[in-house]
This record gives sequence, C-alpha cells and structure tokens, in this order.
Amino acid sequence: MTARDGRADHAERNRRYWDDEAAAWHGPLARGHWSQTEPRWGLWATPESRVRALPDDLAGMSAIELGCGTAYVSAWLARAGARPVGVDLSEKQLATARAMQAEFGIGFPLVLGKAEAVPCADDTFDLAISEYGASLWCDPYQWIPEAARLLVPGGLLVFMRYSPLFALCAPPEGPASATLSRPHFGLGRLDRGNRVEFVLPHGEMLRLLRSCGFVIEDLIEIQAPRPAHRDYPEVSAEWARQWPSEEIWKARLTD
Repeated sequence: MTARDGRADHAERNRRYWDDEAAAWHGPLARGHWSQTEPRWGLWATPESRVRALPDDLAGMSAIELGCGTAYVSAWLARAGARPVGVDLSEKQLATARAMQAEFGIGFPLVLGKAEAVPCADDTFDLAISEYGASLWCDPYQWIPEAARLLVPGGLLVFMRYSPLFALCAPPEGPASATLSRPHFGLGRLDRGNRVEFVLPHGEMLRLLRSCGFVIEDLIEIQAPRPAHRDYPEVSAEWARQWPSEEIWKARLTD
C-alpha cells in the first residue's frame, strides 16, 4: 500500500529538489541550526523544553535520523550523548552536513540512501527521528515500516510534519488560508511541481502506526509564538497562532 495513488517517482524528484536547494542551506542557515544550544523544532523554532519530544536522557542511545538533510537534529542528539546516524538521499545536503561536522567538531556517520530502504540491520536503534525529513518527503507506507524494522523492541519514533489541517488549507501556490483548499478524504500525496510531500490524515496515520507495531504516546500540535521571528511563503504566523501548521508525533514500538 502506498499513499494516495501508488506512484513511486517522489524519491528522485525530491532528491533533485534538495540538491537544487543545497546552496541556500549551506553557510549561515545550516550554521544557525547547528549552533543552537537547545533543540528548537520546526518553522516556529519551538524549544524542546516546551514540547518535551525527546527522551529525558539520551546518553548512550543509538539513534537514526531519517532524511537528515544538513543533520542538525543528529547534532542535537550527539551533544546530548546519543550515538546518531544520519541518512539522506541528497549528496549535496550531506556535503553541508560534513562541513558542519568539521566546523563544530561533532562527528557521527552520515549515510547516502533512502529513508524508505536504509542500509542498516534490523533491531539496531533505540530512537528513530525525523524533523521534516522522511516525515514529509517520503511515503509513510514505506518509511514508517522501515523505522519499525530499524528500532529495537521498545524503541521510540519521534517525527515532526505539517499538520493535516495545514495541508487542507494550503493551496497549490501561496499561503494557507481560512478556507479548505482540498478534500480531507484522499489526503496523502501532495504534488507541488518539482517536489512531492506526504501528509496523511490523523486517523490514517494512527492506523498505519498501529499496524507497524507502534503505540502512540503523544501528538503535540504546535502553535506559533507571539511575536514570531518571521512568516513563511506557505503559512503566516498569524494563521499558525489560530491553527496548528505542524505537529510532533511520539510512538513507541511494542516489545
């Protein structure tokens, strides 16, 4: 089963998109993410102390970041004592990640590959994590079973994505509005010109996670702060103060 219509062209389209975007993420933007003293999540830089998405004690935990991009999330984990591995299909994004590793003196493995087919053994990691990586750019019917395969029994999956409400209110071009722009039923794969995103409705996501052996521990809907540091082309802070533009899921693999 795949999201919406079964087309499998998204990986190559998204690889090309992120290769093209790599220059914009190299330098000050990547450095800003890597230099954060406290993890800050998503569009609104929501502090970890507010959402408590990560385990209290990461020391010694083996972790995999699925769709790591410039790997700043893995850097968070490494600073906290975890042993992360970052996986991404864009060589240019990983080149920036390697440059940041050298600049900040934080080393961990970086793997070129798809988050939907990771070249790692079963039952390897205590934590699987994705902040707008696999959680948005990969087919959930492929990457979530893969996360389950990679996790040890009792392992934790944490991922951030756009909320379904945002996806319903976001037109093909321009910012989200207060008007529904697409049907709820059938929501899944969103073709956006040169890229493909995936946002499943809550019920479908819940059933998928359960079918892969996960028990949902939390669903954290993010509200933009006042004041916010900026607006985005796809969503304004004012919109995201009224409705959640993004959310964090926490799910644990059953023993």
